[in-house]
Amino acid sequence: MALGRLAHPEQSELDALKKAIEDAGVQLTGLNFYAGQLPGPDRGALSVPGEESERFRANIDVAAGFARSLGCKALNALYGNRVEGVDPAEQDRLALENLVLAARAADRIGATLLIEALNKPESPLYPLVSAPAAVEVVDKVNAATGLDNAAFLMDLYHLSMNGEDLPQVIERYAAKTGHVQIADNPGRGAPGTGSLPLEELLDQLRKAGYEGWVGLEYKPGDRPSAEAFDWLPREARAAR
Repeated sequence: MALGRLAHPEQSELDALKKAIEDAGVQLTGLNFYAGQLPGPDRGALSVPGEESERFRANIDVAAGFARSLGCKALNALYGNRVEGVDPAEQDRLALENLVLAARAADRIGATLLIEALNKPESPLYPLVSAPAAVEVVDKVNAATGLDNAAFLMDLYHLSMNGEDLPQVIERYAAKTGHVQIADNPGRGAPGTGSLPLEELLDQLRKAGYEGWVGLEYKPGDRPSAEAFDWLPREARAAR
């Protein structure tokens, strides 16, 4: 969940969002730091020099404070797109600097900092388009902070769009995974609308020791939203 496109929303907006979440009787399990324009290809901010990076920094304590107010223990920091005319090494230096700040803020509220890989067909300028690339950043952040609270956000849809071997990714990186997201492929619909063996993959994750949340980041299609969970056995809908 994101706080929107504003890096520093008014307190009244934060209060209204908190009340809406509490009134709905749901639990906030993940929150994006400021990430620029979402959805869309112009996503991510923390490695973009200038105003976008400054907005990300201004948002760190805002997002961490909001997460703490609702007991949310996962904060996602999206890398920024590559910028024409800027040395990629300079963007990566800036990214690590900002991720260290974000990791320290997450640590202050007992939360995990998540690093996500997206997919190259839909986000061609995003540099982290494989599991190894994202995990490499996770390792660099943990080495820089010594906090060991950065983890991989494993989105099975994005990884499948990149053509990765999903069972192999799970085997290699389950221990470094702090959150999982799913959608079927092709189409980014609910499980069963594409060809990914999502039930098998989630079983493999559990056997590999993953005990965290699984976010459903799929498009519900033309059906009413109340029917978007028909694929999931009722007894599992409240399960963690």
